[in-house]
Amino acid sequence: MNFLLLNILLAILPALALILYFYRRDSQKKEPVVLIWKIFVIGFFSVFPAVLIELVLDEFAGSSNSLQNIFVRAFVVAALVEEGIKLAVVRFFVFNRNDFDEITDGIIYTITASMGFACFENILYSTGGLSTVLLRAFTAVPLHAIASGIMGYYIGYSKFSDTNAIAKGLLIAVVIHGLYDFVLFTGTALGFLVIPLLIICWFILRKLMKKALLLDRMTGRS
Repeated sequence: MNFLLLNILLAILPALALILYFYRRDSQKKEPVVLIWKIFVIGFFSVFPAVLIELVLDEFAGSSNSLQNIFVRAFVVAALVEEGIKLAVVRFFVFNRNDFDEITDGIIYTITASMGFACFENILYSTGGLSTVLLRAFTAVPLHAIASGIMGYYIGYSKFSDTNAIAKGLLIAVVIHGLYDFVLFTGTALGFLVIPLLIICWFILRKLMKKALLLDRMTGRS
């Protein structure tokens, strides 16, 4: 029992650490902590509709291990559904609030929703042993933050510009998430490609975070 509790704790901590990391990087106007927790909790429970949709789509996708089937499961069943659910959480629960008053907020709130989602997933996987939890802490959890955080930039940018780039952000998130799942689903050495993918996209997210902070400062929103 104590081992399981340790696994659950280790499953939760990476998600909270990433929220704190990006929350602290928003050096100009902090988001209300209560709202951060609210979006985290909604993201946590958003796993349920995502799983239901994925189960339905899985029936249509079939169980073949062909590259076509792996592609559908990676990019549609997993990536599109999960990133779409996170987008819905932000769009319906925080996008129109007065507290969403910077481009940077799009990144913060979307990462928060994604970490709630990833936290639930990690708890489910916590029974798989310590090695599984630790592996996901350095791969799957950052993947959720990175893909959704990049999408979050475009969500925030769309709110404060004449350009609706939300669809573009969703597409980018789906491509990143889908690529990650695709190489892992092949069950081959291609799986090691997730490492350079995560590193490259991490730096892209950091660059977009800096860009969002700069734009907010230049336009007087911060």
